[in-house]
Amino acid sequence: MNDTVLLFHGIARTKKSMAKLAGFLSGHGYRVVNVGYPSTKFSISDLIDIIRPEIDGAAKEAGEGRVHFVGYSMGGLIIRALLTRYRPGNLGRVVMVGTPNNGSQVADFLKGWLLYRKVYGPAGQQLITDQTAMTDLFGTVDYELGIIAGNRTIDPVSSLIIGLRVPNDGKVSVESTRLDGAAAHIVIPANHTFLPVNRRMWSQTLSFLKDGQFTS
Repeated sequence: MNDTVLLFHGIARTKKSMAKLAGFLSGHGYRVVNVGYPSTKFSISDLIDIIRPEIDGAAKEAGEGRVHFVGYSMGGLIIRALLTRYRPGNLGRVVMVGTPNNGSQVADFLKGWLLYRKVYGPAGQQLITDQTAMTDLFGTVDYELGIIAGNRTIDPVSSLIIGLRVPNDGKVSVESTRLDGAAAHIVIPANHTFLPVNRRMWSQTLSFLKDGQFTS
């Protein structure tokens, strides 16, 4: 196999958070590029301009192989913006994990707080549930997309903000991960913070990259 997988971490994380998933996918024959970016310093639009040379380089190095994208949390939004503006010709499949595709009620609640603005920066303001301003940025799904959501929470405060009866992973509701045009959607018993190291997530991601579907 000469396919490449590009990994995109979440906000206020580094590519180190995706290192174990990178090792898992490498062990299954993929060439993996674990992309890092200053997620709290810039808007999503600026971030995709910053990482574009690395994406173009990876696509070129893939040769005749396909280039797949896997994004955790805000990393999935980075992928959506990237594919809307700079799509590689050899695009393969896309997996989003715990991505707030319809925004996060937690971001709604915290967006005006000085500490939140300081820690999460411009991109943190783009994680709100009112996504009307981001329509052009994110475009529509016309690629093969699989979405993985978690439904375990260890954060009672965030879950209270989201809604006690609303299935969520402690940061993002299951409903918010959904996206029109996705080929598959699956919910696993996992918490948002620990999704990147969840082995069930790894195996479901591998399944979608290989076959375009999740295992039941």
